[in-house]
Amino acid sequence: MSNIAFIDLHPAPTDLKRVVQEGLLQQPRQLPAWLLYDAAGSQLFAAICDQPEYSLTRTEIALLESHASEIANAVGSGVVVEFGIGNAKKVDPLLKALRPKTFVALDISRSALEDSLKGLADQHPTIQMLGICCDHSQLDGLPTHPWLTGERRIGFFPGSSLGNFTPKNAVRLLQRFRHLLAGGPLLLGLDQPRDPALLEAAYDDAAGVSKAFAFNLLKRLNRDLNGNAQPNNFRYEARWQADQQRIEMALVSRCAQTIQLAESAWSFEPNERWVTEHSVKYSPDAAAELATQAGWQIQQRWHDDHDQISLHLLVPSN
Repeated sequence: MSNIAFIDLHPAPTDLKRVVQEGLLQQPRQLPAWLLYDAAGSQLFAAICDQPEYSLTRTEIALLESHASEIANAVGSGVVVEFGIGNAKKVDPLLKALRPKTFVALDISRSALEDSLKGLADQHPTIQMLGICCDHSQLDGLPTHPWLTGERRIGFFPGSSLGNFTPKNAVRLLQRFRHLLAGGPLLLGLDQPRDPALLEAAYDDAAGVSKAFAFNLLKRLNRDLNGNAQPNNFRYEARWQADQQRIEMALVSRCAQTIQLAESAWSFEPNERWVTEHSVKYSPDAAAELATQAGWQIQQRWHDDHDQISLHLLVPSN
């Protein structure tokens, strides 16, 4: 009997043209970060995680591995629910320590779910693997399934993924997670502010992989929306914005230009920024404030030796 099951909630296909038009009407122009992750973009992001300047992934995995037993004791038993499966590397040490009866992965990509859960099932043959294809930022509740019935839920949201949301939207997402976990705790990974030079290098590596990641967005938009954006007319820039405690990544127009995209013409001034992504960094105090606004409190915190990456154990505040 297979220990893998899938529930496809058939998330509605995104109206890409509308999303892009709305983003390009903003000032500054900005598109949602998920647009970066087509097949080529996902491969490039995996390569970013291997660059020497980008330590977040390696550090977080090492943190999970070194504190796995302590984390397991703190979170207790239950079904592990990961929001966004990615490549499933980060949940592995958690599953080894917790040994839950069931692991639930939520992701908008059915193929990502299938690939990741097959790999995890090989490593953890005694754990039931349930994949739910959905947009977890819009989900009102977990679907009914025998593996979930009556089980306590433990949320897992690693990778500083929360940093891609504005603080206001991050609060909304954490509120949604609280509802989906039905009183269970949430293990949340956050990246912290540090030397701006180190942060800017992490998002603009010497090998140029981060640059290629951003320019792949133009390729995707040209392909999917019949665009004619010329990559040579843009440059890539990642800069620290101290007031917002975030890195902003952008394609910057090298000249006055007009591009055709999403059935419209868009004019850019020289040095005009087209924001591709933000990554907000949260100090321990800022993380505590964020949790409070969303109805959580931080019960415990683990961090690396340089206090740059944190894992926060959140529990409902009431």
